[in-house]
Amino acid sequence: QVQVVESGGGLVQPGGSLRLSCRASGRAFTVNHMAWYRQAPGEPRDFLARVTGGGATNYADSVKGRFTISSDTAKNTVYLQMNNLKPEDTAVYYCNGLFINDYDGIEYDLWGQGTQVTVSS
Repeated sequence: QVQVVESGGGLVQPGGSLRLSCRASGRAFTVNHMAWYRQAPGEPRDFLARVTGGGATNYADSVKGRFTISSDTAKNTVYLQMNNLKPEDTAVYYCNGLFINDYDGIEYDLWGQGTQVTVSS
């Protein structure tokens, strides 16, 4: 089974930067894509950015130019570099991935536990 674990959240001042990490671990799987979402209290979970196994990326308009998603395929890890953070970026940030079992081709759509990002002075 594949597991997804995020790290890197915390408290940052407005205008600051933070980098989140998400590592997928397990046996015999291929990454179809991995993505970042966030959810503020009382709000739906919103898509932020996605990177495919081939390295293609796409972003929500709300974070284009401020957030950058990247991946280290050797480590099955994706990163979200967040710059010029604003108080409205405060949320729990979740990693999501679609993984394919190398033996039977079964797909697994998995979420991490989330990491809190708070932007406040």
